[in-house]
Amino acid sequence: MGLFTGKTVVLTGGGKAKAIGYGIATAYAKEGANLVLTGRNVKKLDEAKAELERLYGVKVLTCQADVSPDPACEARVAEVVKETIDTFGRIDVLINCAQASASGVPLAEHSKEQFDLAVYSGLYAAFFYMRACYPYLKESQGSVINFASGAGLFGNAGQASYAAAKEAIRGLSRVAATEWGKDNINVNVVCPLALTAQLEQFKEAYPEAYEKNLKAVPMGRFGDPEQDIGRVCVLLGTPDFKYMSGETLTLEGGMGQRP
Repeated sequence: MGLFTGKTVVLTGGGKAKAIGYGIATAYAKEGANLVLTGRNVKKLDEAKAELERLYGVKVLTCQADVSPDPACEARVAEVVKETIDTFGRIDVLINCAQASASGVPLAEHSKEQFDLAVYSGLYAAFFYMRACYPYLKESQGSVINFASGAGLFGNAGQASYAAAKEAIRGLSRVAATEWGKDNINVNVVCPLALTAQLEQFKEAYPEAYEKNLKAVPMGRFGDPEQDIGRVCVLLGTPDFKYMSGETLTLEGGMGQRP
């Protein structure tokens, strides 16, 4: 019996191997959770489902869902939530991890389309999923875990739209923590720094910048998507882990601080 046996976790962006979302999915699968994984790529979702069910004996529902600037995106989120309830009957943890963006583009050169990409895939997705899951999280006295970034905290160059979306998600999370504390819904924000396939590609393309970023990490290494980020999310989703109503906890590089 794991910590989440019989419970359901909805995770956006969880279908990509060697990524933060899949690391979180693995950590929860090891605790027996039913998983709902969303993403844009059906093949990657199906591969994640097959591996998680085979290795850990959990049930995984996959839903192709892409929150983008079109009128149907809100309805797609509602359908994911409906399918989740039809399949598992409950929602205990909502994790908004999905995010797309155009990195490396200076602010003065950013297009509206690039800005919309980051805001819709990150901020609007978090908003739609939080609002749609709220009645079920209230019933289960569950948890919301949203993902922000050091790009917003520190103003990383070339990440204007990404940083803006992530900082907006932090603000949204603060409001949710304040409003939903009375419902015993735990709301937290994680700002991860993990060694993913994307970061490995960055290392190959920009080795000097990679080493500079690595030296800024006190532990001298980047986090592991499952062991570091995923296990933190398991902790934050555990019913006994409750912070004071109206507060959020930001976790950066393995260190916790109030934002």
